[in-house]
Amino acid sequence: MALAASIPNVFEGKPGGTFFCTSDIGWVVGHSYIIYGPLIGGMATILYEGLPIRPDGGIWWSLVEKYKVQVMFSAPTAIRVLKKQDPALLTKYDLSSLQALFLAGEPLDEPTAKWISEGLNGKAIIDNYWQTETGWPILSICNGVEKAPSKFGSPGKAIYGYNVKLVDDQTGEELTGANQKGVLTIEGPLPPGNLQTIWGDDERFVKTYWKTVPNKLVYSTFDWAVRDEDGYFFILGRTDDVINVAGHRLGTREIEESISSHPNVAEVAVVGVADQLKGQVAMAFAIAKDTSGLTDAAARLKLEGEVMKVVDSQLGAVARPSRVFFVTALPKTRSGKLLRRAIQAVAEGRDPGDLTTMDDPAALQQIVDQIKG
Repeated sequence: MALAASIPNVFEGKPGGTFFCTSDIGWVVGHSYIIYGPLIGGMATILYEGLPIRPDGGIWWSLVEKYKVQVMFSAPTAIRVLKKQDPALLTKYDLSSLQALFLAGEPLDEPTAKWISEGLNGKAIIDNYWQTETGWPILSICNGVEKAPSKFGSPGKAIYGYNVKLVDDQTGEELTGANQKGVLTIEGPLPPGNLQTIWGDDERFVKTYWKTVPNKLVYSTFDWAVRDEDGYFFILGRTDDVINVAGHRLGTREIEESISSHPNVAEVAVVGVADQLKGQVAMAFAIAKDTSGLTDAAARLKLEGEVMKVVDSQLGAVARPSRVFFVTALPKTRSGKLLRRAIQAVAEGRDPGDLTTMDDPAALQQIVDQIKG
């Protein structure tokens, strides 16, 4: 029911059209929007197993041309991967059939959204925010119901069926003013398509999702967000991705955005690493756009210093990473989702656990080697 409603109302998919979701089929986006959603909506669907850069960075766009794709659904990380490819590949194919590119899976930063919008000659880039637990978007622009402008960096407003509230994480008080940072929550009951319990463990379901906000019985998304004066939400990252550095609570997303603003940074992952003195420190792993000048240690240290100065000037010295390592790849799943937990584990010398969905084990090994070196 939820997918049947979201295909026309959120994604503007029409019977007889073609839907292309680039996700790994094992993730919730994969089976929901590669199989069930488009087929329920009367659309043809494309199942593509492979990376967005093999045989080259134009493979997705060649599929859009070949199958006259109207609706495409991908992830921000995958688009950041394409930023390192030849921009001419974006204009090589006939993309006139494409109505919009939808992105979800993690916060979509404004520079990435602008880059892909310009690269696709002004095609609509529509962010949407949801979770495995919800099964379909919580926040988006529902152009299939009522046309509304998108804002770069925002997934939009609450979708019908979701009673979304921003609350103070310490008091549970609802935050109704503009640009106040709080935890994104949903008042019950949850709409169709959302999880109803944890299999065989109702008590854990209630404790995990409904009792983490003080003085309130609400579903917590475990994400920080702000809402602007127009009612658009901006996701700031996970509440458990907050680094506590000498008593200062810092969001990894904020540090990543700051580092990404350096002109020679294509992609970055920031994790909190245990530190005896400060409790935790931020550690960054970045991919440079131009690696030609990073052939020796002195050059890498120079760029590392520049990146740290950017963070200093934008967020203050307390947010400065302890180190910025430069790598050629970041550990990701086959569909392009960043494996931050694995990065944090190896940075702390721990076992990263199950890595069966990881595309390239060498990427994680590179991080291990950098830290040891």
